[in-house]
Amino acid sequence: MSRVRADATRNLELVLRTGARLLADDPSASIASIAAAAGVDRRTVYRRFSSREELLAAVYKVRYDAVEEAIEAARLREAPPAVALHRYVEGIVAVNRKWPVETSLLLTEDTIRERRQRLIDEVDAFLRRATEEGLLRSDLPPGWVSSLLPPLMRRAAENLPELSAAQAADVVVDTLLSGVGAH
Repeated sequence: MSRVRADATRNLELVLRTGARLLADDPSASIASIAAAAGVDRRTVYRRFSSREELLAAVYKVRYDAVEEAIEAARLREAPPAVALHRYVEGIVAVNRKWPVETSLLLTEDTIRERRQRLIDEVDAFLRRATEEGLLRSDLPPGWVSSLLPPLMRRAAENLPELSAAQAADVVVDTLLSGVGAH
């Protein structure tokens, strides 16, 4: 890879990560403010993204790519439920730290809403399997565990920065299982 292409790739990653961080704090952050925080010229950003919405869509794409990778790595369909749960939580905590932007902001876009729903459905299927195999209590209202898990992972990512993603996953899984575990 040429030095120019390597710089462009690095700048793109920097702009997207900075955009995710700033947009998480302020959903109305401008391209100029994102470029300034990333330390790149705003023209560099505008050459790649013609609008703030286009930049936001790119941030969501890389975030969902990372979520898909975390789900795949967790092996939710094959691994023992306790192992898969920990791997999933660890992966999502890492994603939430790297790409902290709130994904519900773009749910009006069909492709993002559909992609998000596919991921939710996959995790929900795993949680049903974890319940059927006795890891989670079966007497809870439908959807209760799936409504608790995302905020636990988000809080761990945000509020436990001194812990590694694996250590934060230990806290989340312990919290989840102590409150809703089968034993």
